Amino acid sequence: MNRGFYTILAAQFLSALADNALFIAALALLKVQEAPAWHQSMLLWCFTVSYVVLAPFAGSFADSMHKGRAMMLCNGIKLFGCIGMLVGLPPLLAYAIVGFGAAAYSPAKYGIITEYLPHEKLVAANGWLEGATVSAIIFGTVLGGQLAGPNVGAWLATTPLSFLSAPVFAIVVLCLIYLAAGWVNMYIPKLNVELKPIHFDPSYLIREFWDCVVKLWRDPQGQLSLGVTTLFWGAGATMRLVVINWAILWLGFSLEQATLMIAVVAVGTALGSVIAGKFIPLNQAFRVLPAGVAMGFMVISMLFIYDVKLAAFQMLVVGALAGFFVVPLNAMLQHRGHMLMGAGHSIAVQNFNENLGILVMVGAHAMLVKYFSTPLTDNMHGQALAYFQNLGGIPPMYGIIIGFGLLLSVLMLIIMHRYKRGVAAGLMHD
Repeated sequence: MNRGFYTILAAQFLSALADNALFIAALALLKVQEAPAWHQSMLLWCFTVSYVVLAPFAGSFADSMHKGRAMMLCNGIKLFGCIGMLVGLPPLLAYAIVGFGAAAYSPAKYGIITEYLPHEKLVAANGWLEGATVSAIIFGTVLGGQLAGPNVGAWLATTPLSFLSAPVFAIVVLCLIYLAAGWVNMYIPKLNVELKPIHFDPSYLIREFWDCVVKLWRDPQGQLSLGVTTLFWGAGATMRLVVINWAILWLGFSLEQATLMIAVVAVGTALGSVIAGKFIPLNQAFRVLPAGVAMGFMVISMLFIYDVKLAAFQMLVVGALAGFFVVPLNAMLQHRGHMLMGAGHSIAVQNFNENLGILVMVGAHAMLVKYFSTPLTDNMHGQALAYFQNLGGIPPMYGIIIGFGLLLSVLMLIIMHRYKRGVAAGLMHD
């Protein structure tokens, strides 16, 4: 990997760092504004909806110009949404604008990798890229939690910035990080690739996009890869919310402490990504599928752990399983998409499907929390045990965790069965 590749990684790291820190800062801002609890899930939903709505147009946008320039423009949109949150836009709306920029950014970010490197380096490159993204999740989650937390709030009260709340101060800092990401984008190398003219007719773009969707779903290897990554990202987004609620309810954590558990999951994902990038070649990508089944059962086991150290180790393992099984399949999907329709368009199709999965799973989680969750108290663990003993049932939040884990494992078993059928029919290699 050369200097240009590491410049791409740096740009991605800074942009993703700000995205993830802003999510935590926006959660804290919602808390300060005393918004309903289900708004937390809807915050992520509003961010993600742009990926689905813009999917027919994002790929064409990314392929119409050099990817570094596209990434810089999209960082500007993210910065605009961040500033909007500062000047009084509702957090859900402002974060939706940030999601708009992120949706257009993604095809350029992944597309430049497939243009810049030969296919035999894609698994390793994806390991690096996922490692950078996951590192951004780790540091972004911790940074957002610390900047928007009570310690910074107490410090601000002793300075001339006492008129700022901690969440607002955090958002100001994140505006500067978005500016830094835009500056790094200027140094991404311009590649000698054919640029495709952008079409401004929405009906044409939608038809072209839908043709790409059908083409990738009909490709045997593309179909399975896309099914797995769609499930992974939908489950991963929901997992962030599940882990935060679990840490608060089961371990008695504050929101600031609960974000550290998300960081631990991210550390594990980075480790799993590196291991997969080192030991799993592209032609053996589907051999990692059993790790997805194990991940589902590990989620269910969360309900049997209330020791903090053991819980942290478990989150590390869950993250490692996630990173290990998604990186090779993501590389396979990018390779098949690039061969079938071009880098930008294939990533747009991938984003559409994966974020549609996120919308469905996060939306379902938001509704379950709104209508079925148990009010938070200081002795939630004791209440849960009493609920089991006296009523013989499952408290709603714990039912969500069990159902989530079972859904993940069962769907992965179905995908493994389809893979074996594909091998038997000669459509894939074992």
